[in-house]
Amino acid sequence: MLDDEFTSRCSNVKGGIDITVLDYFLFAAILSIWGILIVNLILTVAGYINYLQKSRQPAPELPADPPFVSIMVPAHNEGVVIVKTLQSLLNFDYPKERYEIIIINDNSDDNSAELLAEMQKVYPHRNLTVINTDQTNGGRGKSNALNIGLKQARGSLISIYDADNTPQRSALRYLVAELMNDDKKAAVIGKFRTRNKDASLLTRFINIETLSFQWMAQAGREKLFKLCTIPGTNYVIRRNILEELGGWDVKALAEDTEISFRVYQMGYRIAFQPLAVTWEQEPQTLDVWFHQRTRWVKGNIYVILKNARLLFTKAGRKIRFDLLYFLSIYFLLMTSLILSDVMFVLSVAGYVHSDLVGFSNTLWVLAILAFVISTFITITTEKGEMNFKNLMLIICMYVVYSQMWLAVATNGMVGYVREQIFHKQAKWYKTKRY
Repeated sequence: MLDDEFTSRCSNVKGGIDITVLDYFLFAAILSIWGILIVNLILTVAGYINYLQKSRQPAPELPADPPFVSIMVPAHNEGVVIVKTLQSLLNFDYPKERYEIIIINDNSDDNSAELLAEMQKVYPHRNLTVINTDQTNGGRGKSNALNIGLKQARGSLISIYDADNTPQRSALRYLVAELMNDDKKAAVIGKFRTRNKDASLLTRFINIETLSFQWMAQAGREKLFKLCTIPGTNYVIRRNILEELGGWDVKALAEDTEISFRVYQMGYRIAFQPLAVTWEQEPQTLDVWFHQRTRWVKGNIYVILKNARLLFTKAGRKIRFDLLYFLSIYFLLMTSLILSDVMFVLSVAGYVHSDLVGFSNTLWVLAILAFVISTFITITTEKGEMNFKNLMLIICMYVVYSQMWLAVATNGMVGYVREQIFHKQAKWYKTKRY
């Protein structure tokens, strides 16, 4: 009897199998993909409105007596880029006597120590400190390095820059000025741009992704929910809040997202100031990009699972949207895209027939149009980015780059599960510099 029921549900169609139950899964996948796409469209519109409003506002100004700032730069084998980064930090137009620079040379085995020692000789009268760690206390990731630097920092405000950054002269001034105009702001983040965007097709994709992320995910969420996520570089945060939080979580690979969630729960805000700009180096090869983004996926999954219990509690009200958004991106969207791709391939090969395949393909085309239009809107906020070449790149991104992201997300998920099963400590992947 069960065999008869199964046979009635499955029949040969043009050499394939008509499995009607797959229609339900495909329909659910379509709804999921479009639901997340619509949310992103709403964020894009809100972000663009935020951009228009901020562009009309006067630049924030420092108080008459600006606070002392400790700039911390965690660096592991960064000899290729560290001198250029340090020169940019020394060139800030923030009052020279009101900030210090702390480089945490974290268990490096390249020429970083020698280069930094030479820089201290060149700038003997500047507040420049180099902390050289070894295997006994260093080499355990960015969070550990930042906690080491925090112990020696003297500033009431802490600013973080990655070792590959070349911030504009005004970046620190704008960050601090924005933070000091509201006591409810725990941190202020700036904008980051891709300085090697013309190095390869991959860096061109990343450049567009970066611009889109800032105005879609950051400016849009700030406008609608007063939420921003610390991006890991080019930000300033109050020292007393860091100390109350106990510093950075040494288990977190995405220490920026993790500490953002804890700041939200304290009742403080994180603001976005687009006038504070830094230029950073992005991965130029697929291998480096894949490892870097896998680390990001693992880090964000850790943050999601760490805070998932707060999803429907009063304590988690402040971070509820972000938790749902991250859960949707890393679990629901990933599953839906995989199912949609598999169904598309099997239907083209003739192995599976679904009444929804044609409907799915129509929505797929509409999704591409929505993605292209919304992404192109975001890059119009930057001078020189609104051109036909970038329009073609955006179309290509949906077909190629999104599938690359799917592979990274899947690999990161599998890697995270494997580490939990075998009780392995997650390793910090060092991004290659050029």
